[in-house]
Amino acid sequence: MVRDGFFYGLGFVIVAVIAWYVSHLLWLVALPVVLAMFFLWFFRDPSRKVPDGPGLIVSPGDGKVEQVEWIEFPDGGRLRMTIFLNVFDVHVNRVPVGGVVTLAEHNEGQFMNAMKPESAVHNEQTLITIDAGGYSVSFKQIAGLLARRIVCNLKVGDRVERGQRMGLIKFGSRVDVLMPAETNPKVKVGDRVKGGSSILGQLPQGGQI
Repeated sequence: MVRDGFFYGLGFVIVAVIAWYVSHLLWLVALPVVLAMFFLWFFRDPSRKVPDGPGLIVSPGDGKVEQVEWIEFPDGGRLRMTIFLNVFDVHVNRVPVGGVVTLAEHNEGQFMNAMKPESAVHNEQTLITIDAGGYSVSFKQIAGLLARRIVCNLKVGDRVERGQRMGLIKFGSRVDVLMPAETNPKVKVGDRVKGGSSILGQLPQGGQI
C-alpha cells in the first residue's frame, strides 16, 4: 500500500474515535470509518508480474484503453495510446520500458474531465521520456476532474527498469503513452490493462529500429 493510504486512513480513524467519544452515535461514526476503509483500499499497491522480452512496452497504469492512433510530430510519427483510470482503478503508475530518463517535466494546468481530448494539453501533467537504447518512449501522467495531485519520483538521469513503480495520480485521471510508429500494438480500444504487466506494444526486431 502507498503510504498516503495510511495517512488518509489514520486521519479518518481519528475523526471516528473523536465522534464516538463526543456523541456515542453510530451513524455519526459510520461515515469516517467508511472513508478510512475507502482510502486504505484506494491506495493499494498490488504486486505485478512484469513480462520479460525484447522491445516490449507495458502499460504505465491500470485502466481502460480509450484511444489507439498514429499521429505525426515534427520529428516523426508516434503511436499514441490513451488509458483512462477511474476512481476504482489502482493509481500507482509504473515505467513502461527500461532505460534512462531523459526528460521529467511537470506542468501546472487545469483539471477538466480527463476523457476530453484537450485535457492532454491543458490539464496539469507530468511528461517523462525514457531512452530505451535504440528508441525512446514518452508517457504523460494527466490529472483529471477529481485528481488534484500528481506524484512522479523520477528525475533526469535515473536508470529505470520496465514495470518499476514511479509515482501515482490521485483520484481519477489518464495516462498517455507515445511509442515509436513502428510499434506493433497489442491492445485495442476498450481493452482493460494493468500497470506494469499488460503489454501495450512491441517493437520489431526487439526494439532495434
